[in-house]
Amino acid sequence: ANVFWEPLSYYNPSTWQKADGYSNGDMFNCTWRANNVNFTNDGKMKLSLTSSAYNKFDGGEYRSKNTYRYGLYEVNMKPAKNTGIVSSFFTYTGPANGTQWDEIDIEFLGKDTTKVQFNYYTNGIGGHEKVVDLGFDASSGFHTYAFDWQPGYIKWYVDGVLKHTATTNIPKTPGQIMMNLWNGTGVDSWLGPYNGVNPLYAEYDWVKYTSN
Repeated sequence: ANVFWEPLSYYNPSTWQKADGYSNGDMFNCTWRANNVNFTNDGKMKLSLTSSAYNKFDGGEYRSKNTYRYGLYEVNMKPAKNTGIVSSFFTYTGPANGTQWDEIDIEFLGKDTTKVQFNYYTNGIGGHEKVVDLGFDASSGFHTYAFDWQPGYIKWYVDGVLKHTATTNIPKTPGQIMMNLWNGTGVDSWLGPYNGVNPLYAEYDWVKYTSN
């Protein structure tokens, strides 16, 4: 197996990009800013959600330049806690990459960080959301979250314990490894209403990909 290990202790522009200067639109009520991706003295990456002016918000996104396919994806992270926001770790590819939309998600809804949501999209078809009780508050400490993506299944893990398995219509297109923090709009039934509280931070200690 080939292993890609990223300690997330410094900005590595040869391997990673900071999203900067654009918005995903729709439910994303923020603009990505490179300044919202920072690295701390204790060797962690900190994504921030900030406000530059009244009712204007900036989020942070870090993404791999390379794409990856089947294998084990792991992250050690601590999501942000607040209604109306998402902290994430996922793989993604889509029309902007000249491919179909394939995505595998680990998402923390800031309204209740005692739970984690798993999901995936294959050629733009989603609807596979699975919310799992963690038994702890993810925002209070670092834990390891992972998914094992194979041709016939995806298995999600929390601290090495299997929590969910999917076996139907599994994605097949190589994707970028992505991490982001953002606030939503128009999706209150999912995220809860964002109340404008800022700055908020999601922290990431390391990322690891082990190919088949």
